[in-house]
Amino acid sequence: MAVIIDGNKIAQDIREEVRQSALELKKQKGVIPGLAVVLVGEDPASQVYVGKKAKACAEVGFLSREYKFPSETEEEKLLKIIKKLNKDKLIHGILVQLPLPKHISTEKIIAAIDPYKDVDGFHPYNVGSLITGNPLFVPCTPRGIMELIFRSGIELAGKEAVVVGRSNIVGKPLALLLLAQNATVTMCHSKTKDLPKVTGRADVLIAAIGKPRMIEADMVKEGAVVIDVGVNRLENGKLTGDVAFEEVSAKASFITPVPGGVGPMTIATLMKNTLDAARRSINS
Repeated sequence: MAVIIDGNKIAQDIREEVRQSALELKKQKGVIPGLAVVLVGEDPASQVYVGKKAKACAEVGFLSREYKFPSETEEEKLLKIIKKLNKDKLIHGILVQLPLPKHISTEKIIAAIDPYKDVDGFHPYNVGSLITGNPLFVPCTPRGIMELIFRSGIELAGKEAVVVGRSNIVGKPLALLLLAQNATVTMCHSKTKDLPKVTGRADVLIAAIGKPRMIEADMVKEGAVVIDVGVNRLENGKLTGDVAFEEVSAKASFITPVPGGVGPMTIATLMKNTLDAARRSINS
C-alpha cells in the first residue's frame, strides 16, 4: 500500500517557513512582501482561488491587494494597471488570474508583467530561463510538485519519469524541472500511442491530463511514485483526480490524494515566489 503524500501538511510547513522568513525580512530590511492579484470577470472558481490567495497572504504576513474588473473590461485598461503595478515599490509580485475573457490576449497581458514580478512564472523571459536552468520564478504548480517529491525523500536521479499532459502551466515546465534533477523524462499527450505501455515503465508518473480517473492500476508500474495533478468534479459534486486512487494506491510506493495533494502546494509556492521577489528587490 502506498504512502500517501500529505500536501496539506507540507503546504502548511512551507507557509510557516515563509511566515518566519517574512518576519525576518521586515525586521532586518523593513520590507513586507507584497502581492497584487488581478481578476477579470466573475468566474466562480477564479474567485475562490483569489480568496484563498488573499487568505494565505494574511497568514504569512504579506501585503495583499486585489484588483477586480468586470468581464467586459478592455485590454488597454488591464495593461495600464499592470504598468502601474510594475512601478509600485510596495508590490513585489503580480498575478493575473487565468483564464481571461476571450477578447483579452493572455499572451500580451503576461508579457506586460515585469519578469522580476512575474510570480506565476509565465512570462516568456522566465519560460526561456527555465529551459536554460536559471529562471527568476518557476510556475507555482510544478514548483509545488517538486517540493512534494523532495520533502518526501524521493530520489529522481536516474529514474524514468513520465508526465501525462503537455500544458504550458504544468506539463512542459515540470518536464524541465525533472530533467534538471537528472531524471529521464517522457512526455505523453492525446496523440501518444499505447499510453499504458509508456506509463507502465515510469518510476515516477505524473498525471496532468484533466480526465477523471484516467490512470488505472494496469497502467502503473509496481512501486511507482504517482503524482496526481488533476482536479475533476464528478456529477455527484465530489472531486477526483486523473488517477483511480483506490486501485493505484495498492500498487504505488507513494501517491498524492485529490483533494489534499498537489492543490494546496500551488498557493504555498506562490507565497515562496513572492518572498523570493521581495528579497530580490532589495538588491535591484
